[in-house]
Formats: sequence, C-alpha cells, structure tokens
Amino acid sequence: MDGYVTPTLDVERIRQDFPILSSTHRGKKLVFLDSGASAQKPRAVIDAMVRMMEASYANVHRGAYHLSEAATESYESSRRAAQRFLNAADEREIVLTGTGSTQAINLVAHSFGRGVLKPGQAVVVSEMEHHANLVPWQMLRDDHGTTLRICRVTDAGELDLEDLERHLADGQVGLVAVTHMSNVLGTVTPVAQIVRMAHAKGARVLIDGSQGAVHRRVDVQALGCDFYVFTAHKLYGPTGLGVLYGKLDVLEQMPPFMGGGDMITEVGLERSLFAPPPLRFEAGTPPIIEAIGLHAAIDYVEGVGMEAIEAHERSLVDHATRRLSDIEGVTLLGRAQDRGGVFAFALDNAHAHDLATLLDRAGICVRAGRHCAEPLHRRFGVESTCRASFGMYTTHAEVDYLADAVTKAREFFS
Repeated sequence: MDGYVTPTLDVERIRQDFPILSSTHRGKKLVFLDSGASAQKPRAVIDAMVRMMEASYANVHRGAYHLSEAATESYESSRRAAQRFLNAADEREIVLTGTGSTQAINLVAHSFGRGVLKPGQAVVVSEMEHHANLVPWQMLRDDHGTTLRICRVTDAGELDLEDLERHLADGQVGLVAVTHMSNVLGTVTPVAQIVRMAHAKGARVLIDGSQGAVHRRVDVQALGCDFYVFTAHKLYGPTGLGVLYGKLDVLEQMPPFMGGGDMITEVGLERSLFAPPPLRFEAGTPPIIEAIGLHAAIDYVEGVGMEAIEAHERSLVDHATRRLSDIEGVTLLGRAQDRGGVFAFALDNAHAHDLATLLDRAGICVRAGRHCAEPLHRRFGVESTCRASFGMYTTHAEVDYLADAVTKAREFFS
C-alpha cells in the first residue's frame, strides 16, 4: 500500500483487475496517467468481449435463430445497463452510437440541429469545450443558419454563469451544449443550475459527459437535461461505442441521423417509414461486441461504487494540487472550486512534448498538446500543456512519482 488509503476503496486490489498495470513501460513500472484520453480495461471487460466472440456472437435484431436472439438480448441488456447507469426513465431514451461521444454529439447536431432548431436560433457553447462539442455546432451554423454564442470561462477556469445568463436573455437560444467536466481544467460545471437557467428561457440542454460520467454519479432525471452523452472507452470499456441519452419526447421529434438497415419499419422505392427511437438512430450493424464490453464496464464500475471512486479521486486531486503547485516553474491551468482528476500543466522553458518525452523515459504516460481544446489554451495564453488524468486505479504514490519526475525535469530544462 502507498500510505494514502481511502477506506472505501481498495486501490491495490482494484489494480489487480487491470492486466496492463502489472506490465513495465520502457523498462520501468508503468505509471498510466492518461485515463482522460482512454482508460485501461479490467479483466471483466476483456473476458466478456472474448466470451461473446468465442461462444455467442451473431448479428442482432435480424436473425430468427437462437444464437441471434441470444445476441440481441445481450445487446439490448447493454442498453438497459446504460439506462440504469444514467437513471434514464425509459430504455428507449438510450441510443448506442458508433464512435463514442463524438458521434453522439454529431447525431444531435445533425438531427436535432437541422430537424428541430430553426435558422436564426442560437446554440451556446463554452470556451472550455472539447472540439467534439464545438466543431459540429460550427458546421450547423454554416449549413443551417443557426448562430453560435460562446460563453466565457473565468480566470479560475469556471463557467461564467453571468455571461451565460446574458446569452440566454433574449430567448433566441435553442440549445445550450456544455461539458460536465473539462478534459483540460478538470472543472466540474454546475450542470443542474445550467439546465434550470436554460429551461427558464426555453432552451434545451446537451451535457457532454465524456469526463463527467467517469468521475461523478449521473442522474439525468435529477439533472433534467435533454441530452447527455458519454463514451465507453473512458469508462473502462472498449473503443468504438458511445451512449446518447435523450428525452423520449425530444428524440421522437428528431429525424434519422443516417439511413440503412435497422432504422426503418417499411422501405419502398420512393419512400420509407422510420423506426421509433432508439432504433431510428442506429442504422446498420451496431457495435455488438463493444456493447457487451460496455455492459461489463458499467457492472464493474457500479460494483466498485461511484461514491467510493469519487472520494478516492477527490483525495488524489487534493494531493496532486499540493504537490504540483509546490514545484517552482510549474503552472496549473485553472483553479476551479469543484474539479475532477484532470490536471493540465506547463513547465517553464519546456515544450509540453519535450516534457512528456522525458516523463515517458521514467515510465510515466501523460498527454501532451492541446487536448482537442485549442481555443481554451488560447484563452489561457499557452501554446500547449501536459495533462495528467486519473482513474480509479491511480495511487497517491503515482502522483508523488509524477511530481518527483517533473522536479527532475525542471532541472534538466533550466
């Protein structure tokens, strides 16, 4: 044990469930601090996907034979697991998408944006959004004639709620699309308050939970949001799968995102009739094996307990803030009051890629660059940063190891 034991979370026991964490990296013990990009996978997820491929794989929704029916039930049970995880009111409110949160947001931008929003209405995003929650709205503006409004971020790295109120004041906003937790600053936004503010002015709300759903318990009914998205691979599951929650009455207003098999009830040469949600938005053969992996990941996370994970990560955040802030020449981006386990930092006289390369030689994996948040880096006047991001398996000892390695790097670059 590393001396910083969270009573409700046996981190060392959890680490045994992740095969890769017992490996070495460049001859060093692996210190994986890039879970914000993609988390490692527990044995339960790996085994569930292998079992599906070895013993029970078939296409879903189409076959009249037992194997296909069993695969269909497994696939649909993954939808129900996602419903449970988000506390959605109805399993029909869960759409499984192909490429994570990115496709989920693009689905909303294309279908709700072009099918429900009117030209001239506005979409509000913030300065801290991932490119996946910015570029689709720029494309919608250019193609459909909506306007795009940008809500400011304070110097502390928090969403400026007064600026949001100003954007909402004229009643022209049709959608507010904001992150639940910044993938750069770690800022946890007050999403319930944002939803109340937006709904009071007649606007719908999309929450990008790519980071938030990993670190905090999410209850979409309590939040009242109209859309919530997250991605399987950041939640200790496989790549190639995202989850879109949408209120059923809103989904029913939206036209299909893509055409093809499984999203129709009747097809003619001149016109077709579309299936109700969620199948309306799931054209083609879905990511079946990945859905099985997501189900296993949700079961695993819920077995550990989101409250225990959050408590452990809060302890890591406090420890990392102290350790990194004490290093001369290190600048942390953002000082939000409520933040999750993501830290972007810069070191004087060192380019982020050079620092990351040096840390890699010590066996430490961190992200370097702009983290798909180029406007946010400009907002804080930095070209690029290194980012350390935590998972349930991260230890305080690993944070100490990072801090010691950055301290040594400072001497190298000075």
